Amino acid sequence: MSKIALSGNASGTGTLTIAAPDTNSDRTLTLPDSAGTIATAESTLAQFNASGSAPVYACRAWVNFNGTGTVAIRASGNVSSITDNGTGDYTVNFTTAMPDANYSVQVSAPMYTTSNGSVTAKVYGSGSVGSAGLQSTTQIRVCWTDIGGTANFFDPANYYVSIFR
Repeated sequence: MSKIALSGNASGTGTLTIAAPDTNSDRTLTLPDSAGTIATAESTLAQFNASGSAPVYACRAWVNFNGTGTVAIRASGNVSSITDNGTGDYTVNFTTAMPDANYSVQVSAPMYTTSNGSVTAKVYGSGSVGSAGLQSTTQIRVCWTDIGGTANFFDPANYYVSIFR
């Protein structure tokens, strides 16, 4: 049987109090089988090389995929699949839903120029080419088209989408 030992620091004068929450349920706290330090807000900020009191918001979903031929995810986090809606038009489906649709979307793909002009990655939304309002808690629709927005769509070999909330 393992033992639990609490040791005070000989040079410290403060009191360390461990308080139980007000609960009627039994709880188990399982410690890792390794030495370490408990994370604090300050130590977490340091891990992100951040300073100050502004909060740090992590990426909630991301994907790197091939949009040519059969769409294929190379790597992802919280993305279950990509739906190919047609040339240059994709829906990114989340494994776990966002808390609401008020997240920030970053899309990119290698920039290149065609006979129709420069091409860029875009997010579908109200007023975009195609259906409006396609940013939901479970998916986001993105496209790769010419900068002029004349609905000339292209399949990129490399497409990147990141969601922050």
